[in-house]
Amino acid sequence: MKIKVDFDLCESNALCEALAPEVFELDDDDFLQLHTEETTDENVENVKRAVAACPRAAISLAD
Repeated sequence: MKIKVDFDLCESNALCEALAPEVFELDDDDFLQLHTEETTDENVENVKRAVAACPRAAISLAD
């Protein structure tokens, strides 16, 4: 699945980074960075938790 982020909605609160640090990271300027745009068998559950936890619904998954 492909990881999509609406950067206009993202508040950079780092919940996604806490849940899936292998995919999400806030840079030094507090902007969200993606390490990958694709889920893997190893990270898909963490990414799904990050999607569910995002308070602004800025993260989504697409097939």
